[in-house]
Amino acid sequence: MPIINKDLDPAFQTAGANPGLEVWCIENQQLVPVSESNHRKFYTGSAYIVLNAVFPKSGPPYYDIHYWLGNDTKKVDSSLASDKALELDAALGSCSVQYREIQGQESQKFLSYFKPCLIPVEGVFTSKQGNLNGEYQVSLYTCKGDYVVHVKEVPFIRSSLNHEDVFILDTALKIFLFSGCNSTIQERAKGLEVVQYIKDNKHGGKCEVATIEDGKFVGDSDVGEFWSLFGGYAPIPREPPSSQESVAQSVKLFWINLQGKLCPTGSNAFSKEMLETDKCYMLDCDNEIFVWMGRQTLLTERRTAIKATEDFVRNEGRSDKTHTTFLSEGLESTIFRSHFTNWPKTVEPKLYEEGREKVAAIFKHQGYDVKELPDEEDDEPSIDFSGTIKVWRVDGDELTVLSVTEHTRLYSGDCYIVQYTFPGKGRDETLFYAWLGCKCVTEDKTAAISHINTMVDSCRTNPVMAQIHEGKEPAQFFSILQRLIIFKGGNSSGYKKFIEEKGIVDESHNENIVALFRVQGTSPDNMQAIQVDQVSSSLNSSYCYILRTEAAMYTWIGSLSSARDHNLLDRMVELLNPTQLPVSVREGNEPDIFWDVLGGKSEYPKEKEIQGFTDDPHLFALKITRGDFKVKEIYNYTQDDLITEDVLLLDCQREIYIWVGLHSVVKSKQEALNLGLKFLEMDVLVEGLSLEVPIYVVMEGYEPQFFTRFFSWDHSKANIIGNSFERKLAILKGNSRDSTPTGHKSSSIISNGRQRSSSPLPRSAGSDYRQSGNRLFSSPTPVAKKLFEGSPANDSTATELSSSNEAASFTDKDKNVDDDTLAKHPYERLRVVSPNPVTGIDLTKREAYLSNEEFHEKFGMPKSAFYKLPRWKQNKLKMSLDLF
Repeated sequence: MPIINKDLDPAFQTAGANPGLEVWCIENQQLVPVSESNHRKFYTGSAYIVLNAVFPKSGPPYYDIHYWLGNDTKKVDSSLASDKALELDAALGSCSVQYREIQGQESQKFLSYFKPCLIPVEGVFTSKQGNLNGEYQVSLYTCKGDYVVHVKEVPFIRSSLNHEDVFILDTALKIFLFSGCNSTIQERAKGLEVVQYIKDNKHGGKCEVATIEDGKFVGDSDVGEFWSLFGGYAPIPREPPSSQESVAQSVKLFWINLQGKLCPTGSNAFSKEMLETDKCYMLDCDNEIFVWMGRQTLLTERRTAIKATEDFVRNEGRSDKTHTTFLSEGLESTIFRSHFTNWPKTVEPKLYEEGREKVAAIFKHQGYDVKELPDEEDDEPSIDFSGTIKVWRVDGDELTVLSVTEHTRLYSGDCYIVQYTFPGKGRDETLFYAWLGCKCVTEDKTAAISHINTMVDSCRTNPVMAQIHEGKEPAQFFSILQRLIIFKGGNSSGYKKFIEEKGIVDESHNENIVALFRVQGTSPDNMQAIQVDQVSSSLNSSYCYILRTEAAMYTWIGSLSSARDHNLLDRMVELLNPTQLPVSVREGNEPDIFWDVLGGKSEYPKEKEIQGFTDDPHLFALKITRGDFKVKEIYNYTQDDLITEDVLLLDCQREIYIWVGLHSVVKSKQEALNLGLKFLEMDVLVEGLSLEVPIYVVMEGYEPQFFTRFFSWDHSKANIIGNSFERKLAILKGNSRDSTPTGHKSSSIISNGRQRSSSPLPRSAGSDYRQSGNRLFSSPTPVAKKLFEGSPANDSTATELSSSNEAASFTDKDKNVDDDTLAKHPYERLRVVSPNPVTGIDLTKREAYLSNEEFHEKFGMPKSAFYKLPRWKQNKLKMSLDLF
């Protein structure tokens, strides 16, 4: 490990202890903290160090260090900035990524910290700033960028203007936004954000704003005033188009020795094995340079490597646009790794733990308390689980609607479409899942996607569409179905034909065959039994299993399973066969007959399964230009980055969301889904993501809560119509109209590109769980329209459940017990694991039998408050007290 500088700069003593941004500036060869109010005021004659500390919901914190050099920064300050950045990295356990930022060529990530913009100020930073009085200085700025803006002050002369860019002219009484005729709508919208920033910070929010469109002059007094400031109107010359041809990128790898000499590796093919942990290397990619520093290198060696790289850039005459990134071993970026063949997909977690422990030790030694990272908690439900469900099985061109009892019994060889309608904000919302079994045939998979697109296009609520694969289902899907059993085999004619042609034994569900089920889940309302191969290698000490034979039923309890798992096991046994009493078997005490049924004893996983760290979501813009597909990451994203002209992808690792703007070139959910699949094929960007990750497609204006939860969502921003520029201008001028894509005053673009008036779906319009039927549909298009047009109350195929008790099981299960009529028992006798348990009670409501005093002591609240909590939270509290 690198040696930590014992003489750590006092300015860094508490650096990185809390999430957020910290900024320092070099003043008289000393580091000076910059107050938060001055974070966006960078002086062109100074050097700055910026630390961004991120504390994700799970896993250790990570850090990005940037040192920014103004165009007029002295060389001594530049060198000191790079040294201090390296010193800060050492203080953080050498687990940060460092970036060299040059004024005017800053990286997208760096600029994202200072949204909406960073405007460099002429001069040199001083910690004793005085008030400057005098005449207001007129300034002309150029703005470039769709998601983060490069703002650059240019000379206040007519020749600074052009037809390609967006300009801001800031005067004492009015701010002008000039949009070049070839600038994009998004660039103009971002320019308005800069105008808003200047208005608020330089004018106290009190000045006029005018927008000038290049080439339009008639009847606009603002246009005349704008050109008068330049001495009158004159045409802006058009620049000839650039004829530069793209040059193939050459990549070279150098080893940096202790004297700072760059030694070529002599190879054009790079592998991870070439990087030795006690050396530093430079990867030269022409317009971008990476410096890789092994974990066993010393601080002096790293300083030498950084200086050698900066000398190389300067001596080679490289462009100022050349970005330099400094990476420690184990923290390599995906772009860096892409230049090496067969780089391992997983990163050794030991590095993070070592760095984290080192940071904690430093802070503790210095007398600071380090805030521990909170344990990952279950996310609160982002969807109402009291909605209604309808399920179809796919059989080529035909669809079969399933009865309620069949909703939760799926087969690996089949595909299904699940429609879920639930209460949303002000209207019912609909979610469609296409569930693709892991053994389904291609023709059923293709048919399922075709059917779901037809259904979605026929639905009046512009629903969310999702494609999910067996084994990769999102937790939300399990919570919707609540109790799910997945059997081997299948029922579709395509699957039956396939196994017949291949000579495969049909393993479809049959009470007379041996079957092994793995039980999993987080609560009784989110539990699954998955049929696995009936061999001992399918076992895992972290789970519980059910083994069913013709003669008996066994429950196998893994040694690493929890009390919660045991509770789910008991409940699942009742679902599989409520009449048969199982034989309980604990791991390590199995009878011989148990192993005989599984074909003999063999090795199986016995280590505790640990949930890996989940990175915070990442947002990407998907650009489709003349058939060319490009992806661009948006750092530190907000709701404002959901631009109506774009298609955006939110990568949450365990699932991804495709958000389609109303003014984007994509007009169908199928097209959006294809873009998501194309994104998953790009290994450089989505390292670690499975090609079978759940994909949701969300249309602008119809965002459900389980999507908006990833943003600080302001619903009023969705009330403004128009393109992104028109919307930002309406907000800036304070005259936005309340007209939403779902309101009565506007029309919306639906998934097939047509325009229609939209209105919320009435509650009666969703499918109800009390409806069932079995129809074969050979023509999906007209049938889907019939299914979704109008209320199911008029659907002649819908029938009520024959058993009122079955319907009651859905409606009565959540009713609270009348505490006054129940006998009271002590807590120790009510626990699930009790030496003297109470008998003759409702085991699902153990807490109700506690006295009011003991209830308050255990739960920390009265019963009335407890029963107002959502059911999932009640169950979580009861589990923690062994009452569930």
